[in-house]
Amino acid sequence: MEKCVICWVYGQVQGVGFRYFTQQEAGRLGLRGYAMNLDDGSVEVVACGNDERVEKLLAWLKAARPAQRSG
Repeated sequence: MEKCVICWVYGQVQGVGFRYFTQQEAGRLGLRGYAMNLDDGSVEVVACGNDERVEKLLAWLKAARPAQRSG
């Protein structure tokens, strides 16, 4: 089943390659979407694709950043 999620990642996520690595992982999983820096210092991540693969990206995001998250 197709699924889309939007989440925001907080903490030290700008200027450290976080968007790049998130986009690489999403591409590896065959997902569509984007990762974008926001003015408040967080990163917005939008991912669409197979439900199981989207869940894998969400798990990767949680493991990759021990920072506060919303989404």
